[in-house]
Amino acid sequence: MPYVALGGLLVIVCVLVYAYGAAQLGDRVQVLAVARPVAAGQAITAADLKQVSAARDPGLRLVPASQAVEVVGRTAVVPLVAGTLLTPELLGDAVFPPDGQVTASVAVKPGQYPQGLAAGARVSVYVSATARDGGQPAPAASSAATGPARLSAVVLGVDLAGNGEGSTVVTLLLAAADAPQLAAAPSGGVVLMQTSPVGS
Repeated sequence: MPYVALGGLLVIVCVLVYAYGAAQLGDRVQVLAVARPVAAGQAITAADLKQVSAARDPGLRLVPASQAVEVVGRTAVVPLVAGTLLTPELLGDAVFPPDGQVTASVAVKPGQYPQGLAAGARVSVYVSATARDGGQPAPAASSAATGPARLSAVVLGVDLAGNGEGSTVVTLLLAAADAPQLAAAPSGGVVLMQTSPVGS
């Protein structure tokens, strides 16, 4: 009899565990995700969106699939990679760049930027006051006061076709206060170093 009772108890426990698991798996909602890469500042179209099923999570404000019409026409605040689940924080108005930031393009040659650099990556932009012959940036001085300035930016796009002179053109989003310093850099006086991968 004790074994029969124990067996019955185990069956009840298994049924309850299965029911709980099924309820958790069934608590899913249809939300919006990115179907293809979208550059920062680009208006979102219907083709950029797809519906996916996601577990309901009160701590994560996902955009319901029913709001697709409201999302179309808005802009991406940051570069979006395919598969990203949309949240309100990733969506902005039609105004871009955000207040206090500007976009700027720089022409760089191999050795002045990391291979595989792509939209969405965060980079440190080292701006030298002078450049060596051949367009390569001057080596950093031993004194921090005379060394290259370091700016922070987000990559918006990488044009490998470049400017027709063998350079790759990288478009950056950076603080407006840093723009004059970047604009004053001589040819070959800018070096990009990636600090975090795309989407981080």
